[in-house]
Amino acid sequence: MKRIKDFILGLFRVYCREFKLILSDKGIMIFLLFLPLGYPIIYSLIYNPELVKEVPFVVVDHDRSTLSRKLVRELDACDEARLLGYAADLPEARRAMDSRQCFAILEIPEGFGRKIGRGETGAGAMYCDMSLLLRYRGFLVAITAVMQNMGAELLEKDINTFVPLAGTIATGNLLPIDSIPMGNIRSGFDSFIMPGVLILILQQCIILALGMAGGARHERASVVGYDPHNNAPSVLATMIGKALTYFTIMGLPAVFMIHYVPLIFTFPMAGNLFEEILFITPMILATIGFAFVFQAFVTERESVFVCWVVTSIIFLLISGLIWPRYDMPPVWKFVSGLCPATWGVEGFVKMNSNGARLWQVSHEYEMLWWLTLGWWVVAYFVQRFIVLPQTLGSRPRRREASRLKAIRES
Repeated sequence: MKRIKDFILGLFRVYCREFKLILSDKGIMIFLLFLPLGYPIIYSLIYNPELVKEVPFVVVDHDRSTLSRKLVRELDACDEARLLGYAADLPEARRAMDSRQCFAILEIPEGFGRKIGRGETGAGAMYCDMSLLLRYRGFLVAITAVMQNMGAELLEKDINTFVPLAGTIATGNLLPIDSIPMGNIRSGFDSFIMPGVLILILQQCIILALGMAGGARHERASVVGYDPHNNAPSVLATMIGKALTYFTIMGLPAVFMIHYVPLIFTFPMAGNLFEEILFITPMILATIGFAFVFQAFVTERESVFVCWVVTSIIFLLISGLIWPRYDMPPVWKFVSGLCPATWGVEGFVKMNSNGARLWQVSHEYEMLWWLTLGWWVVAYFVQRFIVLPQTLGSRPRRREASRLKAIRES
């Protein structure tokens, strides 16, 4: 019972002192508060509004046929595009685009209507300004929808020509397709990528904060404001005490990121907040364990930026947001499985965007708990045999080593 009592008292002392030390360190506070509060707002504003409508375009019509005019009218009727006018030739249209009067050019070649009338393919060309991908996506969606609609009408006309009675059977679109984007009704890029990016930001904030705290152990406490000599006689008690401190501080920012950021920017919110918090809990614990391991590679506070910011694009790639995990080579799939944010992104998107319940993401939930166990076991040996000897071996830390030795002997 005395050992259990000493373990709990040491854990509590580490927790209280770590909390005080974090509040006195401006660098760590920036990572724990500014990043989770500021980054989601900045990233969300970049792609806000998600959809671009009524973007002007210019037409260069060399055909001047009934079918070409119909193509232009239907394209102009789409929400994504607005006809600015006709140009005599392509150079005139390019001058309009260079002056930012329009952002796309539709060129209809001569003989467009005749080729279609003969049953041949009538090819046109659309030139789009790529300074904003949302404009390009809007024009692509609009021109695709118009061409599909016109193709269905021409096919119906041909069928009715060869089989007169077919008009009583097939009218309108022969193959109607109703596209319902699950979890992203507006088909917006922000609603697609931001729920996953929020989890990546949460992981990055925790690792940057603990990495900076690990780098502070090599510097004078009077200079950096953070004193790394916050250790209990038990390494495990030290780790748990520090983890509880970061878990406490990250509680409100995590709720803000997974609930209030989607609420502010009207992202999909089909999940249950309580179940989402339960799902995020093992991801935060696994990330803290990963950060304890990461501390072994941080030799100074500034090196955390080089070590982590450079690899942030790698974690974005292996998270499955822009590179599906099923399409990854086995090596990268294994590496992505070791990253807590990979399973956090996959499960959170299912819950937040598609309304999945916690039992429906049980695989991702179990993997996060297994990662928590695995990273904490590795972190224990790293902290005991690498981080703690480095901390106690430096000259300003000898008094702390003597104090710990006296505590162990008593």
